[in-house]
Amino acid sequence: MKRYNVIELLLALCLFALTSGGASGALAAPPGPEVCQGCHEEKVAQYSHSIHGAKSNLRGPANAGQCSTCHGDGTEHVAAGGGRGVGGIRNPGSKLMSAAESSETCLACHGRDANRMHWKGSIHPSRDIACASCHSMHGPVDKVLDKRLQPEVCYQCHKDKKASANKPSHHPIVEGKMACSSCHNPHGTVGKALLKMDTTNDTCFLCHAEKRGPFLWSHQPVVEDCGLCHDPHGTTADTMLKIRPPFLCLECHDPSSHLGNIPGVSRNTNQSKNASGTSLGATTPADNFNTNTAVGKTQGLACLNCHTNIHGGNNPANSGTAPTMFR
Repeated sequence: MKRYNVIELLLALCLFALTSGGASGALAAPPGPEVCQGCHEEKVAQYSHSIHGAKSNLRGPANAGQCSTCHGDGTEHVAAGGGRGVGGIRNPGSKLMSAAESSETCLACHGRDANRMHWKGSIHPSRDIACASCHSMHGPVDKVLDKRLQPEVCYQCHKDKKASANKPSHHPIVEGKMACSSCHNPHGTVGKALLKMDTTNDTCFLCHAEKRGPFLWSHQPVVEDCGLCHDPHGTTADTMLKIRPPFLCLECHDPSSHLGNIPGVSRNTNQSKNASGTSLGATTPADNFNTNTAVGKTQGLACLNCHTNIHGGNNPANSGTAPTMFR
């Protein structure tokens, strides 16, 4: 007598159930798009042109239950003649369904992706933002997946970032060359502000690798956080600086080392002056205070006129000048 292993027996049982249909019809396929379109013609038409309705998408609903994959078995719904919520039908895009329950429907298929493994507990679901709040499941175009259109979706909530992105100095989001997801992962990350990488710097270095170094002489704010000097969403100063030099530089650096070159600083005494030109605490006269040389420090590139390699220097000349980020 031939012996069958467990796998062969299971396959035989499944084949019998599929071919026989079962006396009770328990394994009968749920209603598909051809039935649903009787009431939901527009939605079915959109579905057929979407990624979910594409037969070429082997892992999509078109090859795994069609409408029932997301909306549940519609047998009772159809038998009852339709109606919102009748027959246990689910609508993840409805406001009647909680954000958590709606997203669970999507995560049944999309939760296996490494880019979504931090969704639960991240900022969006904690504020009752569901997948359907941003994504279009039936439409032929999901704006979130198009970097030219994606910002429109994000700006619905992040209006302050829209204002920044339209300032004179900005990343090329308005031009359609970048999207919010170029830097952020809206599905959750372990870093701050949903950045794709663990830190701000690592995210910036994805494009600005030349700023990574290592350098002989490092500029400490650059090593710590690019956001100390730059606002990546856009500013009115060049290169997305929060404020223009030298005022940005003076937030950390004492201008008194540039004798006679910064307005209000004496060449001889290294002391500040008031508006009338009177030396404040000077021990010797400051009669050769030169205001003409102050122009180069406050106009043009300001500090960057001389300190050209501000992100880090490799000038090996000597330890006295090299750390000052000269070329």
